[in-house]
Amino acid sequence: MPAYLLSFRLPRDSGSTPDLRAGWTAFFAAISSHLEDLGNPVFERRSVGETGAGTVLGGYTIVDAAGLEEAAALAARCPLIGRGGGVEVGELTPLGVVAKLAPR
Repeated sequence: MPAYLLSFRLPRDSGSTPDLRAGWTAFFAAISSHLEDLGNPVFERRSVGETGAGTVLGGYTIVDAAGLEEAAALAARCPLIGRGGGVEVGELTPLGVVAKLAPR
């Protein structure tokens, strides 16, 4: 099953609250059967190029899913969605596969 990176984008002025922490706990419990790497939060950050107005990188998680649609459905449960944040979802492809696909 393919692996997908969930990149969490926080509103620039967001802070941690008890209800947000509870939301994260519920989110990870809901997607636990798909977790490959729980990931880590990000505390210090710097952006290079365009990374989305009004948001900052908040952390990541890696999940398995049957396809991009399923991965996006898992991401849609993220507690940031209703708080001005978002999740970028991308399929991870091992470099060995990319090298085989590259023109020679």
